[in-house]
Amino acid sequence: MPLPNVPDELIRRYDVAGPRYTSYPTAPMWSEAFGPDAYVAALERASSDPTPLSLYVHIPFCRELCTYCGCHVVVTKSADRIERYLDAVEREIALVAERLGSRRAVTRLHWGGGTPTTLDVRQLERLHRTLTDHFRFEPDAELALEIDPVVTSAEQMEALARLGFRRLSMGVQDFDPSVQEAICRTQTVEETRAHVERARALGFESVNFDLIYGLPRQTPASWAKTLDEVAALRPDRVAIFSFAYVPDVKPQQKRLGMFGLPSPNDKLALFRLAHARLEAAGYRAIGMDHFALPGDELARADENGTLWRDFQGYTVQRGAETVAFGVSGIGFVGGAYAQNVKSIGDHRDAVFAGRLPIERGIVLSDEDRLRRELITTLMCRFAVDLPIGRDWSAELARLAPMAADGLVRLSPNRVEVTHTGRLFVRNVAMAFDAYLHAQDASARPRFSRVI
Repeated sequence: MPLPNVPDELIRRYDVAGPRYTSYPTAPMWSEAFGPDAYVAALERASSDPTPLSLYVHIPFCRELCTYCGCHVVVTKSADRIERYLDAVEREIALVAERLGSRRAVTRLHWGGGTPTTLDVRQLERLHRTLTDHFRFEPDAELALEIDPVVTSAEQMEALARLGFRRLSMGVQDFDPSVQEAICRTQTVEETRAHVERARALGFESVNFDLIYGLPRQTPASWAKTLDEVAALRPDRVAIFSFAYVPDVKPQQKRLGMFGLPSPNDKLALFRLAHARLEAAGYRAIGMDHFALPGDELARADENGTLWRDFQGYTVQRGAETVAFGVSGIGFVGGAYAQNVKSIGDHRDAVFAGRLPIERGIVLSDEDRLRRELITTLMCRFAVDLPIGRDWSAELARLAPMAADGLVRLSPNRVEVTHTGRLFVRNVAMAFDAYLHAQDASARPRFSRVI
């Protein structure tokens, strides 16, 4: 169903800075008082839970710095530097596994970055072996990673397939050469097609593309061409991310201003175009910004109401506890969020001193858990039933203007996001964010803009 046109006045009113809600409480609300000892306690609490784990490994290395990037990356071509990092990650894995005791079953593994395929074949095999030495992967475990087709070789693809990886994500962003020049990332349709075909031939069960709208030099015509080229390649899933322009946080983005960025109205038009083109090509709209072919498990989860959301985006593994390794890695385990330090040196120093390399985190209260459930349900299903027996008047009052604008439908114990309101679901979720509303607006942390 096509997304409707939105009046300029609504865009001006709701284009505010706000969280993407891949966690609740959101990361800026976490505390440095949550350190290594608190994480050890969380792991020990988790050790008695019989359910399988999800694992995430952050590989921060890239050959070059893309100017649009908001991820935590380290630009290097030094194999020795990567080796030293793997030494530290191996030590971290051993420390964490020790504290998890016998809880070692895994149903999901994701390698993110950076660019995981900056590791050569031997290094990829080394990291995989370290994980399988310490954890037991279930026969149907989902092994996934992110690749850059420009730096990924056929030999690496073959090795990954041999190791059991069956899902991969490619950061396409935009195929237009002018846009690619502005963001310092060159990747042709032909290179991408070759990797899609190779992945299919090697038995990869799912190939996903990431696109970004709101980049410099994007126009409706150029973006439509990219969308048509993407649809022709037929990835199983497509994520259409809003470009988060935060030059104060990511200084490399400052040069993008010289190329001109789309206005909020033009940016929203690009997303509406993507939504229309992908639905016309047979994709199902999933949550806030994902699309999947009807047979994909994400589409099935959306249809049957089991879709979930975490730091790796939309997922079918509802509420799975995630243990993260590597610099800046974020996990949720033992009722707590925990994030590793962002410096490779600090990470190495900590693990070789026998300490877990935690920078900050938070133990969730019962209230946090309740609001996490409400917000995640809204982000996945666009409707939520409010628990009876408590006062939701403050939240409903915040939503009342959105109801007047046709973005939500309200009843005493239910919130439903309208079709137009799906474009502003982050605003709707913000109404339930107790931390956000406990702060003065001027003191709130920096977030990307909703549009």
